[in-house]
Amino acid sequence: MPRNEEELQGVTLLGNQGTSYEFGYNPQVLETFVNKHPENEYLVTLHCPEFTSLCPKTGQPDFGRIIIRYIPRERMVESKSLKLYLFSFRNHGDFHEDCVNIIMNDLIALMDPKYIEVLGLFNPRGGISIIPFANHGDTDHRDMAQRRLIEQMAEQYTAHQ
Repeated sequence: MPRNEEELQGVTLLGNQGTSYEFGYNPQVLETFVNKHPENEYLVTLHCPEFTSLCPKTGQPDFGRIIIRYIPRERMVESKSLKLYLFSFRNHGDFHEDCVNIIMNDLIALMDPKYIEVLGLFNPRGGISIIPFANHGDTDHRDMAQRRLIEQMAEQYTAHQ
């Protein structure tokens, strides 16, 4: 069954032809919609292949991919607002590890998901690539969060051997 107007209340960016792009970090641009299936445990994966931020020391651009996975509760992030939010990092100066944690914390505050993880796959600069991973699970998903962290650590170790 399609969504009705009441369910789409608060989704203002999708379909809006007059979109304005933020050039500084702005979590207020994020919007949510109601999860029609909160009784189901399912995983949502969002992939941003063109993430950009700035080095906080040199101001040089950093490029990478951000992969967000979450198990929703009552609210879900609207994808166009997420795109604009991630775009708002374009002129934001922070380390890769900070960006990944900021994104995760903002999405937790926005949606209160059962589980969330954010992976940053940053392009090498100075001969070093940085791959930060942050995750969080509610009481029922803490074991999963711990297991995923260990899996991610093992995967990164194996990939760089």
